[in-house]
Amino acid sequence: MKAAVLAGQPEVAREAFGDLVTGCQRQATRLAFYLLRDASEADEAVQDAFVKVYTHITSYREDLPFDAWFTRILANTCRDRQKARRRRERWEVIGFDRRPELGSVVETARAGGLTPEESVLGGERQRELLKAIDALPKQQRTVLLLCHVEGQSPREVGALLGLNESTVRVHLFRALRKLRGVLEDSRVRR
Repeated sequence: MKAAVLAGQPEVAREAFGDLVTGCQRQATRLAFYLLRDASEADEAVQDAFVKVYTHITSYREDLPFDAWFTRILANTCRDRQKARRRRERWEVIGFDRRPELGSVVETARAGGLTPEESVLGGERQRELLKAIDALPKQQRTVLLLCHVEGQSPREVGALLGLNESTVRVHLFRALRKLRGVLEDSRVRR
């Protein structure tokens, strides 16, 4: 794609970019969702990242993996959106409780074959896990999400983040140890 842009072939560049979007869209949306925890924010972040890739393709260094470059752009875009959201929330007056009504929980539970109690407890466990992941240091959280959610190897994560593979493994080990501790503490309290 970069060569087509530099050669002044916009049609070829658009077609290559379309193929890129098709190939990366699902994985990018999944990663953005795990970083932002909001589907609409994740979709917008992915769109923004693709626009940034298209407008800055001439700065891409072809000696580096494209996935690493794109993932950094996407992660930075997600961080920017998180910062903007925090700024908005600081100034926003919260007037409504945004939790789902009990009736919708009951209907969702019946549709999934769970009892309402199981559905509520499952939602609580998921919130505890997400809260524990959010409490991890940034580097550990990123490594955990890329390895366990995205299914990337420590070597691939190291290439993406510019870290040694052994450093990635240490971050992953520490993140999992902290999560286990938090989740065991929550089980003891019940």
